[in-house]
Amino acid sequence: MKKILTAIIAIGAVAFTTMAANETQTQPAAGKPAPDFSLTTGDGSQVSLKDYRGKWVVLYFYPKDFTGGCTMEAKNFERDRTKYEPFNAVILGVSVDTAQSHKDFCAKEGLNFKLLADPDAKVSTEYGSVMDYKGQKLAARNTFIINPQGQVAKVFVKVDPTTHSVDVMKALAVLQNKGS
Repeated sequence: MKKILTAIIAIGAVAFTTMAANETQTQPAAGKPAPDFSLTTGDGSQVSLKDYRGKWVVLYFYPKDFTGGCTMEAKNFERDRTKYEPFNAVILGVSVDTAQSHKDFCAKEGLNFKLLADPDAKVSTEYGSVMDYKGQKLAARNTFIINPQGQVAKVFVKVDPTTHSVDVMKALAVLQNKGS
């Protein structure tokens, strides 16, 4: 039964991501500076990309708190959170939900990394990660690995939330072995 439920969530997540992300957007390219931002977290504090200089940043955009695929993706990042420590990497999630929604989502799902509120989709737009879903503007499921110097090192578009955390760790391993 659990496998069936997981398959249904995964299919729904893929459909949710691809249904509205049909417009072509330009994401910041690998090797280019990552657009800086300052966004509010669930605890009300402000987080800026520049706060993480000297660390690798996994900046992942996702459509909506409390939805199947987004919950699975977040829980997988949480499950693997300590595995990111040897990579000197921090995980930051971004959606157009409010800071209060993020606070509630983190509490309900036991998430211990920062989720950032982008209610006007400004940062999502700068990262080419916006989609329209039934007339609502949401963040598209894209991820950016940003190196310690603040440059985009790797871009993932239209990710699979079921395997994404593991895919990101594999990419970090490759990037760090190359000295990026």
